[in-house]
Amino acid sequence: MPLVYIDLIEGRDPGQVRSLLDTAHEALVEAFELPPRDRYQVVSTHPAPEIVAWDTGLEIRRSDQLVIMHIASRRRARRQKQNLYALLAEKLQKECGLDPADLIVSITENDDEDWSFGQGRAQFLTGELH
Repeated sequence: MPLVYIDLIEGRDPGQVRSLLDTAHEALVEAFELPPRDRYQVVSTHPAPEIVAWDTGLEIRRSDQLVIMHIASRRRARRQKQNLYALLAEKLQKECGLDPADLIVSITENDDEDWSFGQGRAQFLTGELH
Protein backbone atom coordinates (compact mmCIF):
# COMPACT_ATOMS: atom_id res chain seq x y z
CA MET A 1 0.00 0.00 0.00
CA PRO A 2 -0.23 2.44 -1.77
CA LEU A 3 -1.81 0.83 -4.80
CA VAL A 4 -0.45 2.38 -8.00
CA TYR A 5 -2.20 2.21 -11.36
CA ILE A 6 -0.15 3.35 -14.35
CA ASP A 7 -1.62 3.96 -17.79
CA LEU A 8 0.71 4.10 -20.78
CA ILE A 9 0.40 4.43 -24.53
CA GLU A 10 1.47 1.09 -25.98
CA GLY A 11 4.93 0.69 -27.47
CA ARG A 12 7.32 0.46 -24.52
CA ASP A 13 9.32 -2.75 -24.21
CA PRO A 14 9.19 -4.81 -20.99
CA GLY A 15 12.53 -3.43 -19.79
CA GLN A 16 11.30 0.14 -20.11
CA VAL A 17 8.12 -0.69 -18.22
CA ARG A 18 10.07 -2.41 -15.44
CA SER A 19 12.42 0.57 -15.14
CA LEU A 20 9.45 2.91 -14.89
CA LEU A 21 7.87 0.74 -12.16
CA ASP A 22 11.11 0.41 -10.20
CA THR A 23 11.80 4.13 -10.37
CA ALA A 24 8.25 5.09 -9.36
CA HIS A 25 8.49 2.70 -6.42
CA GLU A 26 11.78 4.26 -5.29
CA ALA A 27 10.13 7.69 -5.28
CA LEU A 28 7.15 6.39 -3.29
CA VAL A 29 9.38 4.69 -0.71
CA GLU A 30 11.34 7.91 -0.23
CA ALA A 31 8.43 10.39 -0.22
CA PHE A 32 5.95 8.35 1.82
CA GLU A 33 8.60 6.63 4.00
CA LEU A 34 7.38 3.16 3.03
CA PRO A 35 9.01 -0.18 3.68
CA PRO A 36 10.69 -1.34 0.42
CA ARG A 37 8.44 -4.43 0.13
CA ASP A 38 5.29 -2.28 0.29
CA ARG A 39 4.81 -2.49 -3.46
CA TYR A 40 1.55 -2.81 -5.39
CA GLN A 41 1.59 -1.67 -9.04
CA VAL A 42 -0.67 -2.35 -12.02
CA VAL A 43 0.16 -1.24 -15.57
CA SER A 44 -2.33 -0.88 -18.39
CA THR A 45 -1.30 -0.03 -21.94
CA HIS A 46 -3.59 1.58 -24.48
CA PRO A 47 -3.54 2.48 -28.18
CA ALA A 48 -2.81 6.21 -28.51
CA PRO A 49 -6.41 7.19 -29.41
CA GLU A 50 -7.66 5.71 -26.12
CA ILE A 51 -5.84 8.29 -23.94
CA VAL A 52 -6.75 11.95 -24.07
CA ALA A 53 -4.73 14.18 -21.73
CA TRP A 54 -4.98 17.84 -22.56
CA ASP A 55 -3.07 20.49 -20.67
CA THR A 56 -5.83 22.15 -18.55
CA GLY A 57 -4.74 25.52 -19.95
CA LEU A 58 -1.17 25.19 -18.65
CA GLU A 59 0.43 25.10 -22.13
CA ILE A 60 1.95 21.68 -21.41
CA ARG A 61 2.90 19.72 -24.53
CA ARG A 62 2.63 15.97 -24.12
CA SER A 63 4.10 13.16 -26.22
CA ASP A 64 3.36 9.49 -26.83
CA GLN A 65 5.55 8.75 -23.78
CA LEU A 66 2.77 9.98 -21.48
CA VAL A 67 2.53 8.33 -18.04
CA ILE A 68 -0.69 8.71 -16.08
CA MET A 69 -0.29 7.51 -12.51
CA HIS A 70 -3.21 7.08 -10.11
CA ILE A 71 -2.27 6.29 -6.52
CA ALA A 72 -4.74 4.98 -3.93
CA SER A 73 -3.25 5.55 -0.50
CA ARG A 74 -3.84 6.13 3.16
CA ARG A 75 -3.86 9.82 4.02
CA ARG A 76 -0.53 11.60 3.54
CA ALA A 77 0.69 15.03 4.56
CA ARG A 78 0.64 17.76 1.92
CA ARG A 79 4.45 18.03 2.05
CA GLN A 80 4.76 14.26 1.37
CA LYS A 81 2.54 14.56 -1.71
CA GLN A 82 4.43 17.57 -3.04
CA ASN A 83 7.71 15.76 -2.40
CA LEU A 84 6.38 12.71 -4.26
CA TYR A 85 5.40 14.74 -7.32
CA ALA A 86 8.85 16.33 -7.46
CA LEU A 87 10.69 13.04 -6.87
CA LEU A 88 8.67 11.21 -9.52
CA ALA A 89 9.39 13.89 -12.12
CA GLU A 90 13.09 14.04 -11.21
CA LYS A 91 13.73 10.30 -10.96
CA LEU A 92 11.67 9.32 -14.01
CA GLN A 93 13.50 11.92 -16.08
CA LYS A 94 16.91 10.77 -14.84
CA GLU A 95 16.34 6.99 -14.93
CA CYS A 96 13.83 6.63 -17.76
CA GLY A 97 14.30 9.75 -19.87
CA LEU A 98 10.70 10.82 -19.23
CA ASP A 99 9.98 14.47 -19.89
CA PRO A 100 8.26 15.85 -16.74
CA ALA A 101 5.56 17.27 -19.06
CA ASP A 102 4.59 13.65 -19.79
CA LEU A 103 3.79 12.80 -16.15
CA ILE A 104 0.31 13.16 -14.67
CA VAL A 105 -0.23 12.01 -11.07
CA SER A 106 -3.46 11.75 -9.10
CA ILE A 107 -3.77 10.58 -5.50
CA THR A 108 -6.98 9.24 -3.99
CA GLU A 109 -6.90 8.92 -0.22
CA ASN A 110 -8.72 6.35 1.83
CA ASP A 111 -8.74 5.01 5.38
CA ASP A 112 -7.59 1.89 7.17
CA GLU A 113 -10.96 0.14 6.79
CA ASP A 114 -10.66 0.49 3.00
CA TRP A 115 -7.84 -2.08 2.68
CA SER A 116 -7.69 -5.85 2.70
CA PHE A 117 -4.44 -7.50 1.64
CA GLY A 118 -5.91 -10.98 1.54
CA GLN A 119 -7.33 -13.69 3.76
CA GLY A 120 -10.61 -11.77 4.04
CA ARG A 121 -9.27 -9.46 6.75
CA ALA A 122 -8.74 -5.71 7.09
CA GLN A 123 -5.13 -5.95 8.30
CA PHE A 124 -4.86 -2.31 9.36
CA LEU A 125 -7.91 -2.81 11.61
CA THR A 126 -6.82 -6.18 13.00
CA GLY A 127 -3.37 -4.81 13.89
CA GLU A 128 -1.50 -7.11 11.46
CA LEU A 129 -0.27 -3.97 9.67
CA HIS A 130 0.43 -0.48 10.99
